[in-house]
Amino acid sequence: MLQVQSISFGYSEKRIIQNINFKIDNGKNVAVIGESGCGKSTLLKLIYGLYDLNEGQIFWKDTEVTGPKYNLVPGMPFMKYLAQDFDLMPYITVAENVGKYLSNFYPEEKKERIAELLEIVEMTEYANVKAQFLSGGQQQRVALARVLALEPEVLLLDEPFSHIDNFRKNALRRNLFAYLKAKEITVLIATHDSVDALSFADETIVLKNGQLLDKGTSSEIYLNPKSKYSASLFGEVNEIILSQLIENEEDKLLFLYPHQLKVVENGFMKVVVKQSYFKGSHYLIKAALGGKAIFFEHDAELEHNKEVTLMLS
Repeated sequence: MLQVQSISFGYSEKRIIQNINFKIDNGKNVAVIGESGCGKSTLLKLIYGLYDLNEGQIFWKDTEVTGPKYNLVPGMPFMKYLAQDFDLMPYITVAENVGKYLSNFYPEEKKERIAELLEIVEMTEYANVKAQFLSGGQQQRVALARVLALEPEVLLLDEPFSHIDNFRKNALRRNLFAYLKAKEITVLIATHDSVDALSFADETIVLKNGQLLDKGTSSEIYLNPKSKYSASLFGEVNEIILSQLIENEEDKLLFLYPHQLKVVENGFMKVVVKQSYFKGSHYLIKAALGGKAIFFEHDAELEHNKEVTLMLS
């Protein structure tokens, strides 16, 4: 189990991480989400041991994670951390980068292991290409393979798919997270992509201004967000009073996603259509409720400035 106990940290007097507590069971995949600058990357670096904590402790099982004050080479040996800069060696091949930390005493086993990892990240055909000739997305895939080479107990991924196009990203995520789950590797992934949290993470942690706002299963946080901030990390969200939607109802605050609203003939909430955005399977409609923007989904484009009424879908 990974235990983060009341940790605080700042690069200066200002605290970037403020009194964060959580536990993660072995083999779980946990997404860390939040706006840019909220402390996601810093949290991963602290868990890896790249910085010394100002307050608190971090444990993996019974071993305390310690920082540069205690280690000549920062970073815990049973963990791997993939930074956003990849840190590949440009003048050696893809295969040599992936096998950099594998033993040369068993050359056949090393060769097989490299081939297995390159297949996972779909880079087999580039095995003999030098890293300097790869695109950013290709380098990111090689970096992913390299951190998996020695099968860490804990894997810390900082925006691991940010440079990879959607064509590759979806298949890569499926392959990678299936592999990590099969190997029971504990994963923390700092991400801006809600798909990483909703489709692949067992749990999600929400950070804002260095503080932990929420932690739970990804479905719980998506379906029952505690704030508009948490809900907005998954896409457009509406902040609506229940009495605006349903006559004679209480003044309860709701956070509703566009798919939770639909057009009806005699609804109570009247809005004016402003824009229609084609999304493939549907249209995302932006409308106005007084001076406030409201987003909902519809199966067809709606006429500009047309008044429609909405209800819960």
